[in-house]
Amino acid sequence: MDERDWLTERFEEHRPRLRAVAYRILGSRSEADDAVQEAWIGFSRSNAGEIDNLEAWLVTAVGRVALNMLRSRKTRREEPLDGYLPDPIVDRADSVDPEHEALLADSVGLALLVVLETLTPAERLAYVLHDMFSVPFDEIAAILDRSPDAARQLASRGRRRIRSADTTPGATAAAQQGILSTESGGPTKDKAAVPVWELRPIPRSA
Repeated sequence: MDERDWLTERFEEHRPRLRAVAYRILGSRSEADDAVQEAWIGFSRSNAGEIDNLEAWLVTAVGRVALNMLRSRKTRREEPLDGYLPDPIVDRADSVDPEHEALLADSVGLALLVVLETLTPAERLAYVLHDMFSVPFDEIAAILDRSPDAARQLASRGRRRIRSADTTPGATAAAQQGILSTESGGPTKDKAAVPVWELRPIPRSA
């Protein structure tokens, strides 16, 4: 096996988790794929033999790309203000794609993704990586270029906003409308609904 094949094999072992990380940060399957592809480009050009913890390195790479994409989205308002919603993961009865199945099994509900849209890019990344993927704060701090304590505070703020959301079952549609109203400068009476079961953390070793 030559070096290129070895790099590809190692990367593919982590691809499902990387897509899940990127999707939860970005809420978009196409952007998640773009973020993973950029991480692959960086990995293929790196000296992989000197990477002690490949999973941590790849998650950090994807996190940095996703963070930049979130900041760009906020700055340039690339998504229509009156029509943006996170992409749901749709189960396909005839699907045999193991990568799709892994992402589906590791996906969160649309309601939670809608709530995540209300967080700042830094809060969202810190919350997702720590609370959903058990990434240590020192690694998150490196992505954000902040101290571990600052990363912890960002995750905590995001967590408080998530927990304060309305958890009434069936309120997802109201949550979506509330987010859209907020982004377009309209009323902000509706709070996002996040069923408790959708807040489960994902073990780091998953």
